[in-house]
Amino acid sequence: MYVPAHFALGEHAAIAAFMKRFNFAAIVSQVDGLPFATHLPFAVETEADGRIGLLAHFARKNPQWNDLASQTALVIFSEPHAYVSPSLYEKEQNVPTWNYIAVHAYVRAIPVEDEAEALALLERQMQHFEAAYLDQWARLSDDYKHALVKGIAAFRFSVEKLEGKHKLSQNKSPRDRANVAGHLQQSEDGAARQIAEYMKTLYDL
Repeated sequence: MYVPAHFALGEHAAIAAFMKRFNFAAIVSQVDGLPFATHLPFAVETEADGRIGLLAHFARKNPQWNDLASQTALVIFSEPHAYVSPSLYEKEQNVPTWNYIAVHAYVRAIPVEDEAEALALLERQMQHFEAAYLDQWARLSDDYKHALVKGIAAFRFSVEKLEGKHKLSQNKSPRDRANVAGHLQQSEDGAARQIAEYMKTLYDL
């Protein structure tokens, strides 16, 4: 990802927090020599050494998982974004742009082939996404769970490299930033309001 220095989201904790908040991501790898993407919910975990690990599973009929362990894959986390009108700037000589945040995680996939381990991975995902569901899950039959696991390919992902970008009007004046954040905060678009939230935090507005 192209990341100019002034747009770099360089703090590890901030990158991890963004990934955990916007954890429905796209994983991209090569399938038959072409890019192939699957959109998945990822459980994002911060390990004891501070490294970030990911948990996810594919439908077994999805061809992407077959060669995943033999290559480096890219997981793209991106959600809030907003159009920025040049009418919000002090100077007329400006053009429209887009504010957004994105994180790219380069990962190595580790297949989870043992059925008990795959079930444990699913339960860890449930713990992340809806811990209360685990009570219902515990009441389901073993046959149902066995059939469910047979239909998926579960993976742990080791993150080898992280790139974070937050394009939040860093190249504009303080007054322009305040105008943009204030305008986006009033938007009916939830993503625009989220960008305003990030801008207000970054600039202490």
